[in-house]
Amino acid sequence: MSHTAEIQGIVEQVYKKYRNHDEGEVATYIPELAKANPDHFGICMFTVDGHMFRCGDWDQEFTIQSICKPFAFQMALEEHGRDHTLAHVGVEPSGDAFNSIELDPRTLRPFNPMINAGAIAVASLIKKSPVEAGIQAFVEKMKLAAGRNLTIDEDVLASESLTGNRNRAIAYLMLNFGIIDDAVDHSLQQYFAQCSLRVNCSDLAMMAATLANMGTNPFTNTRVFDFQYVKDVLTVMFTCGLYDHAGEWAYRVGLPAKSGVGGGIIAVVNRQVGIAVYSPRLDAKGNSVRGILACKELAAQLGLHAFEFSNVGSSFMQSLL
Repeated sequence: MSHTAEIQGIVEQVYKKYRNHDEGEVATYIPELAKANPDHFGICMFTVDGHMFRCGDWDQEFTIQSICKPFAFQMALEEHGRDHTLAHVGVEPSGDAFNSIELDPRTLRPFNPMINAGAIAVASLIKKSPVEAGIQAFVEKMKLAAGRNLTIDEDVLASESLTGNRNRAIAYLMLNFGIIDDAVDHSLQQYFAQCSLRVNCSDLAMMAATLANMGTNPFTNTRVFDFQYVKDVLTVMFTCGLYDHAGEWAYRVGLPAKSGVGGGIIAVVNRQVGIAVYSPRLDAKGNSVRGILACKELAAQLGLHAFEFSNVGSSFMQSLL
């Protein structure tokens, strides 16, 4: 059996192990998300040297939701640099829920770009006039990272806007402290649209692989992200990407990652592989139940944890040599 066939076999084994796991509930606080099929489950991995592994419902489309946050943060860093961007958002884990209406009491900034407050602050930085221009700039960047055309789900966008009063409260709190400008509705529309991007598991794995490959899409060889800021994004993903589950994730999986209430999770093995899992059944913290279980299993079987010392390099890369 070839090494690639062996890894594909592991992916399929993990899929079969958890496909009937039925803990968790589909998100309902955004009405359109409640329409997701709770049985959908897909796994996809892309390596930086062009190998592809996928299983299950990897081509099922859903909305990216909070997985847009690291990519928007990357765009803000590229446009404004570190000093200006970090004047508007911090890099500290909050330990609180993703939608908490609070700022860091020491700095009066959002704790980090991976929670809603920080992501709205970032959206305020990358919005453009007219509103559609900023949304299109984000879609175009994500298209390059995914390697195919992507679109906004207008029904989800409308649902987000209609029910987004908690995010409005967060935005007005930040306006009060001068974190965002007074174009509050403009910033929120940018944020809601980013969350409403339609993707599948394969798209997310390619986006993660683009981060893993120092900002270059490994399949199209297109330079997508400025390499000097990728480490900033991966660092904050590692410490803050799974909200108030981030410490447990770092301990058990040990990879930069980001989850979304649409059911997706991405994880990045730096300079090696991008991983995506999709399953819309969420735990109480807003993370995919099957997604977390699958990532833990893949990390254990393939030696992916950042501090795995049982091999010279990870067993994943060794198996491809």
